[in-house]
Amino acid sequence: MVDWKKIALFAGGTLFGTAGVKILASDDAKKVYTQCTAAVLRAKDCVMKTVTTVQENAGDIYEDAKTINEERAAAKEAAVVEDAEKAEEAVQKHKRWIRKEAVAQETCGSLFLK
Repeated sequence: MVDWKKIALFAGGTLFGTAGVKILASDDAKKVYTQCTAAVLRAKDCVMKTVTTVQENAGDIYEDAKTINEERAAAKEAAVVEDAEKAEEAVQKHKRWIRKEAVAQETCGSLFLK
């Protein structure tokens, strides 16, 4: 027994496929392909411009960030140096005070010994 439904589907698919190939190969279809390809190339150019802008901005941001970190490091180092100078100044002031106290004690001691 012949299954006419399957034969009909095969024949319809073959006919539709043949017509589809002819439509896809037609001059109108080629014009559509060309227009689509041109649109894709324009989109690519737009995307590449955007990528270039983003890369330039990223480079600027990176350089600015490096500058900020260098300034912070310099400020921190300056603060450490300033703290060290203040500490040294406090030590010297304390030594002068100790000398004065020692002189005062010697003077007081010599007054009592006389």
